[in-house]
Amino acid sequence: MTPTDPVPPVRRPRHLLDPNDLQRSHQRSQGTSESLTTVQRWVISVLAVTTILHLAGGVALVAIFVDDSRLDARIGLNIISAVIGVLAVAAALLIHGKRPLSWWLLLGLVPGLVGAWLTFA
Repeated sequence: MTPTDPVPPVRRPRHLLDPNDLQRSHQRSQGTSESLTTVQRWVISVLAVTTILHLAGGVALVAIFVDDSRLDARIGLNIISAVIGVLAVAAALLIHGKRPLSWWLLLGLVPGLVGAWLTFA
C-alpha cells in the first residue's frame, strides 16, 4: 500500500454503533412500529385472557364448595364458568384482529368442564 491509496472503511459488526454515522446506526438498532404493535397486542391479550380465566376458575371453584343439596347452583356456576372461558378466548381473538367465531372458542369450555368434573366426581 502506498500513502496515496484510499483507506478502506473499517467494517464494524452490526450490533455496534458506527461513530461516523450515528443517525443511521441508531435507526437500524430500533425496531419497527409494526413489531411494537405486535408486542403490544400480545401483552394485552395475555393480560386479558389470564385475568378472565382467573375469574372463570374462581366461579368453577365456588361451584365445588356449594352445598350438595343445591344441584341447580352447582350446574349453573359451571355453565357460567364455561361461558366466561369462551368470552376470554373471544377477547383474545378480537384483540389480534381475528374472527371471534372460531374453533378456538372450544378451548374456552375447559374451565367449566374441569369445574364440572371436580364438582361431580
